[in-house]
Amino acid sequence: MTTMNTSFSVRSIVSFIKESLNSEDKDFTTGNLRKAVFLLAIPMILEMCMESVFALVDIFFVGKLGALATATVGLTESMLTIIYSLGFGISMATTAMVARRIGEKNTKDAAKAGAQSILIAIVLSLIISVVGFFFSKDLLYLMGATKEIAEYGYTYTTIMLVGNIVIMLLFLLNGIFRGAGNAAIAMKSLWVANICNIILCPILIHYYGITGAAVATTIGRGIGVIYQLRQLLKGKGLIQLHLQYFKPQITIIKSLLNVTITATMQFIIASASWIAMARIMTSFGNNAIAGYTIAIRLIVFFILPAFGLSNAAATLVGQNLGANQPERAAKSVWKVAKYNAIYMGFVSLLFLFGAEYFVRFITHEPLVIKTAVLALRVITLGYIFYGIGMVMMNAFNGAGDSRTPTIINFFWFWIFQIPVAYFVAIKLNWGEMGIYLSIVITESFVTLTSMYLFKKGKWKLVKI
Repeated sequence: MTTMNTSFSVRSIVSFIKESLNSEDKDFTTGNLRKAVFLLAIPMILEMCMESVFALVDIFFVGKLGALATATVGLTESMLTIIYSLGFGISMATTAMVARRIGEKNTKDAAKAGAQSILIAIVLSLIISVVGFFFSKDLLYLMGATKEIAEYGYTYTTIMLVGNIVIMLLFLLNGIFRGAGNAAIAMKSLWVANICNIILCPILIHYYGITGAAVATTIGRGIGVIYQLRQLLKGKGLIQLHLQYFKPQITIIKSLLNVTITATMQFIIASASWIAMARIMTSFGNNAIAGYTIAIRLIVFFILPAFGLSNAAATLVGQNLGANQPERAAKSVWKVAKYNAIYMGFVSLLFLFGAEYFVRFITHEPLVIKTAVLALRVITLGYIFYGIGMVMMNAFNGAGDSRTPTIINFFWFWIFQIPVAYFVAIKLNWGEMGIYLSIVITESFVTLTSMYLFKKGKWKLVKI
């Protein structure tokens, strides 16, 4: 009897996982809420796991080229956070609008919102490409790069900035799929992109050094975008793009931009603090920059699955508000927050006891290892807060209320974290430890503030 029950249980789990990975748009405004969370969460977590691999693969192979290459990637990634911010902003605005229209059972307007968001992304990416083509070396100097780093790595920076369209669209198109409840396609597009990168990265780095890493990454993401567009143009889901939907529609563009601007600012404000941390870290030399870069990549590797789980909150909130079910939306957020906190608690233990093992997997330079291990062990102390906080932020964004998390980020990151980090690290001479502690304290306050405002419930009244 026990064997039969176990067999049935295993079959049920396998069946459930298969259902979550089906490339179908899903309506999450009815049915079991826990099941809805996991139907979204499984592909979203797997999607972000692959994005984690993407980040780690690059730094793994680039790390073999030495501290100069690693530092170049770190400084360039700090600049790319502006692009990630724009991609995040447009993607979140699109997810919120598409999910709201799906909840209202209005698939035509959901598709129009997706098409108009693509137009916005193309215009923004062209501007960034021009800037990157002409000023990549100057931007590296602005980030605090030494002449040695700038001369060595500016080609890498140029390629990454000029090819930003693939980053922007990868974010955005997945936002469309998530809003429609089709997290499986979003997952598969990243798997396609990252598998290509994993294959190309070691080959092109072998022949072209750090420049090869940029080419591999851009090509890999580009293939992922082609896969996404194919699904949207020829797929069978609720969202199907048609050429007439790309005719500029001011009302939709204005509505998207209202959310995009604040969502982008929200992410830029948070990202600027990481840029500021990297800039302060340059005061401690190339090895410190390299160690910090490796630590952040490892942190991202383990945080991105949690971010994937938190993305489920945005879709659930958007669809349920569209269906006029705000209480179901709120309950879904607390469920996602609970599961994310459990996961991040596990990651905290992993880094507290295994930080050096993970760092040595990437580099064997003693001074770089020392910096990276210290960063991991200190920053991980706030992981449970990070897990809950990112769910709250995505819940606000899914409701179309990107203004609230933007204000939270502005106060805690710009008014609090950057001045405190500089004062403690430089003026009080705490060095790297001052930077790491400021990160933990700030992220904890961000989470507590967002939880308080979420409970107040004003996000339930937002229209988009």
